[in-house]
Amino acid sequence: MYRQFQEQTYGNYTYSGNTALLDMKQGDVTGDGIVDYVYLYGRKNVETEIFADHITLVIQDGRSNQFSTITLQNNAGYNAKLFLGDYSKDNILDILVSIESGGSGGYGIFYIYSFRNNIPHLLFDFEKYNNSYTFKVNYEDLYKVSVGSPSLDLLFTLDISYKGYDYLSQIYDENGKLKQRVQGEVLSAGALNPIVTNQKGMTYDLLVFQRIIGISNSDTLGYVENLLTWNGTQFISTRLATAILGTKLISLY
Repeated sequence: MYRQFQEQTYGNYTYSGNTALLDMKQGDVTGDGIVDYVYLYGRKNVETEIFADHITLVIQDGRSNQFSTITLQNNAGYNAKLFLGDYSKDNILDILVSIESGGSGGYGIFYIYSFRNNIPHLLFDFEKYNNSYTFKVNYEDLYKVSVGSPSLDLLFTLDISYKGYDYLSQIYDENGKLKQRVQGEVLSAGALNPIVTNQKGMTYDLLVFQRIIGISNSDTLGYVENLLTWNGTQFISTRLATAILGTKLISLY
């Protein structure tokens, strides 16, 4: 079925590899009360592999059966999938596209589109988000790490005293003072989870996770958790928090 659709939509252009259906969801995304069909297609060299490129969003209008395509700016990655939910609070389902970038950073590619009245409108772009929410991570004296958000005027302090002598002795002297200035980093968004905030209306907010790293990419200090809510024109941060990894209970407990 897709080969026939592909010829009609893309004219004489054909992929050199195999085009596969990566995911499919049903729901009213146009707002006319009729169920529409949302597809995610991509090119795979082997049918069973989880990597695909040329990933394309395709919407079939349930009323007219006409197809519309949306070309993604970043269209290659792993485990591409769809999720339909009302993020813009207009009682019409929006389309979330999630793609794993792969690699040790664990970054994600995320787009949310509204397709109300058959008009595509980009509500969320992961690159715009990453550029908007930046953080400064600095090691401080006495085994502390500060995580600051200049854009939101927020500061968090992490206690890394649990790290142990081998780790801490690289950074601190015997009095807990920094030997030299050391910086960490908050990585780009690695996960974006739809969160139901109004069960009656079944609308969603977004919870974005970003990993906080220290002296290396494998040195995870914690996570930034950013709750985003649609305010009528864009997603804004309504709650920003940091989460740390648990350690074993000490003898006091």
